[in-house]
This record gives sequence, structure tokens and C-alpha cells, in this order.
Amino acid sequence: MILDRFSVAGKVAIVTGAGLGIGRGIALGLAEAGADVALAARTESDLEEVAAQVRSLGRRALVLPTDVTDATACERLVTRTVEEFGRLDILVNNAGGAMPRAAMDTSEGFMERTFAFNVTAPLTLTKLAARQMVDTVGRGAVVNISSRSASMTQTMFVAYGAAKAALDRMTRNIAPELAPRVRVNAIDVGGVATRSLDIVLTDDTLRQQFIDGTPMRRPGEPEDIACAVLYLASDASSWVTGKVFEIDGGTEAPAMVVPVAPLEPTPGGDA
Repeated sequence: MILDRFSVAGKVAIVTGAGLGIGRGIALGLAEAGADVALAARTESDLEEVAAQVRSLGRRALVLPTDVTDATACERLVTRTVEEFGRLDILVNNAGGAMPRAAMDTSEGFMERTFAFNVTAPLTLTKLAARQMVDTVGRGAVVNISSRSASMTQTMFVAYGAAKAALDRMTRNIAPELAPRVRVNAIDVGGVATRSLDIVLTDDTLRQQFIDGTPMRRPGEPEDIACAVLYLASDASSWVTGKVFEIDGGTEAPAMVVPVAPLEPTPGGDA
């Protein structure tokens, strides 16, 4: 049966950023499809709530508070998962993000922290996980959660957009090195109805502007992303690696534009 290829029954997944929003939706989606899940994020109370839901689905859950920008914490996350479950099949690098910031206000430190969170951390976890996947099961799948900011021109997102573009490039470049045993793909996510989009979705004017700019006329839901993750993590995509999938409601341009003050001469300057 073709549907059997979408099953992840008996497999073990690590999901970072699993306490809220997209990560929570991915963790629950994988559990519904049969996986046991190691849940990683900074806030333990959020993870405990998700773990209770995973267990209610009849699957095992492991709560591991983790700062993914700490390489030692990443190593502990992977090691503890294998110790608990005896194997590792799936890694979803979902943790990431950065607040909007105008280019002229973006410091070197902000840029470095954004890249550490969105690029270096996924690379670190991918290397650790790939080794355990091959050693415990013989194969596995990595899914990187990226953003349409990687390929769209957006004001206020110079750091975030550059970091997610780097994550997409990293996905493509590492895939042939880990193939055929470990597949690596990414999802460029559009506007999803999570806490980060609340400022838009709770304002009638902004919400309508967002919907008008989205061909599918609605924001995404975490389950929309979870469905794509399930495809890429399961045997349904066994001939797919090094690809970046756009799950974005059909957008080809930003649904909204964040205004930025124009660059003007410094008062008292010569211009």
C-alpha cells in the first residue's frame, strides 16, 4: 500500500523548537504517524505539555531542554535520545528565528547570533544525528525548517533572510555528502498562524492585507508544515535529497512589507 510509505511507525525523531507553534505541530504530526519523539526547546514547561499530548497518542516522548546554540547541549540531546530509545531515524531542525531589524541597525553581533541560531546549530545537530542514524539504523532523514525570507526581497530581514538562505544552501551542499544513507531536505515556510504572526492576525487591517497578499487566502497552520515534514521524513520521499520545498500558500512576493525609514544625510553633514 502506498500509504504505508508515509508511516514512521517505530522510528525515533528529534524535533527542536518543539514547545510551540510549528515545532509543536511537527512533533505531534510525527507521533500521530507512529514515531517516538525527543522534544527539544529552551522552555521545559512547554515541552512537558507537548510530551503529554504525544503520550496520549500512544507514543513515547522524551523532554530535553536544550539551547541549540550550545554545541555541548546539542551533543547531549542526541546522546540522550539514543540512550533512551536505542536508535535515531529523523532530525527536524526547526529551532531558529530572528526579530525584524533594519539593515542600518543590524550590528555584527546580531548578524553573528542570527547565523549561529539558524545555520551553525542545524549543521552541528545534523552532523551529530547523521552519525547516530548510520550507526544505529543504517540510514535516516534530516528536515531543516527554513523560510521564504531566504528567497524573497524583504525589508527589515537582512540578517534573518541571509541566514535562512545560508541554511538552504547548506541543505543542498551537505546532502550529496551524506547520501545515500542520510537524506537532507529543507522547507521554506511562509506565514504560519503561530505566536510570531499574532501582531498581524489580531489586527483586522493587517490580517486582511496579509490574506490579500496570499493566493490561498489564509495563513498557514502548523499542520500544513507537519504534513510536508512527514513526507520528507518518511520512505515516501526515499528518492528525494538536497531539495528545498516552498510551503507558503502560493506567495511569490511578501504578503506584507515592513516599512523602513529612508536613509537620509546625517544632520550637519555635507550632503
